Amino acid sequence: MTLTVAAALFMLLLDGSILNTSLPAMAHALEVRPLMLSAAVTVYLLTGAAVLPLASWLGERFGLRRLFVLAIVLFTGASLLCGFAQDATQLVLARALQGLGGGLMMPVGRTLAMQGARKEDVIGITALLTWPALFAPVLGPPLGGFITTYASWRWNFLLNVPLGLLAVFLIVRWVPRDTQQPRRPLDVRGAVGAALGLMLLLGGLDWTAHVVGDRAGRLQALLTLAFGVAALVWTVKHLKRTPHPVVSLAPFEHRTFLVATAAGGTFASMCLQATPFLLPLMFQLALGRGAVAAGALLLPYFLGNLGMKSVTTPILLRLGFRRVLVGAGAVNALAIAAFALVDANTPWSALVILLAVAGCARSMLMTAINTLMFADVLPAQRAAASALSTVSMQAAGALGVAIGAIALAVAQSAHGSPHLELGDFHAAFLAMAAFCALATVSFWRLPVDAGAEMTRATAGRAG
Repeated sequence: MTLTVAAALFMLLLDGSILNTSLPAMAHALEVRPLMLSAAVTVYLLTGAAVLPLASWLGERFGLRRLFVLAIVLFTGASLLCGFAQDATQLVLARALQGLGGGLMMPVGRTLAMQGARKEDVIGITALLTWPALFAPVLGPPLGGFITTYASWRWNFLLNVPLGLLAVFLIVRWVPRDTQQPRRPLDVRGAVGAALGLMLLLGGLDWTAHVVGDRAGRLQALLTLAFGVAALVWTVKHLKRTPHPVVSLAPFEHRTFLVATAAGGTFASMCLQATPFLLPLMFQLALGRGAVAAGALLLPYFLGNLGMKSVTTPILLRLGFRRVLVGAGAVNALAIAAFALVDANTPWSALVILLAVAGCARSMLMTAINTLMFADVLPAQRAAASALSTVSMQAAGALGVAIGAIALAVAQSAHGSPHLELGDFHAAFLAMAAFCALATVSFWRLPVDAGAEMTRATAGRAG
């Protein structure tokens, strides 16, 4: 069952990263400026954020399996509409529908896989659920470039149709029906406040990344961010005092969940999502590689991610969460900083080794963070934890890409060149490395026995 859910989530996350390298070709085909099509990326992010807070309540209302299937059907149908869009307006509207389905798929899928799981099974389940987030951002850009170059940008969307239909068949076939949950009344204020806050926050982050050199636009973007933060602060206060919150904040009572989502995990996730965004851009714009060649250079990074999957669980069981998080965080920070040394004269062998090491550290760190989230969460809190952790991942990913783009724009404006140069990417990588170092400090402050109950239970089962 977990593998089926993970495969569906891989389709979702791949779609979120495959589009970036196709935007110029899409804009040319639809006869609009590439900047106009950035709305297709933004609206997907915003509609997904709007529906996220409702995932837990809708799962109780309609059943997790039924809701997951409906979300995949909506996502798949919207992908078909995207593939046949005849103009930019049709594409943006179809992407909005796609975002609604995608916004539900992640938290509902994670909850579905976790429901009824014993503590000794959580590490293995989380490892399977983490691989889509590890591989999709790495495979998406080169795959999108390959499809766009040798086929058509429309196939980036149309490929989701057979994959979505297969996912629905597998879920109906292999995922058992979940038990009926007691129905809570809908917390309208909490749902509206959370949706508004997330949309303003994520939209403001995306906006800020595009208006660094525009004083008027920068002010508007920062105001949007401020209103988003204010709405979320109000929503948190409301959720704490209302008897039936749209999403419970109870998982934050556990320090492991707090650190993995709202403290060190946020900084780490920013770096983990920003690095696959920055690398292909640097290879293409600063080192002169083509889209396909830049994608091929990411293969060692992907293989590093893949190579760590088989040893992650044994290492966690042997060393514990704190040591793994601190060690992987430190290596990841150093590897990201080392990308600031890459230039046209860097030996190919050295670049391959660096990419492989960075991929290994990224895989270990992301798996450990995602597992730590559920180390102490009670079974009754897993639906809320899935929703909250998905919100954290979405916000951290958007923040990482936005800060990476802002660092590029600031560095570019400093030397006044109309084009991005290699030094601009070096500055962005150093900024990401600094955030990863901050995350490592947060992990260092965890108790030595953080998550020990889960590792003992898993080791006992293995023994």
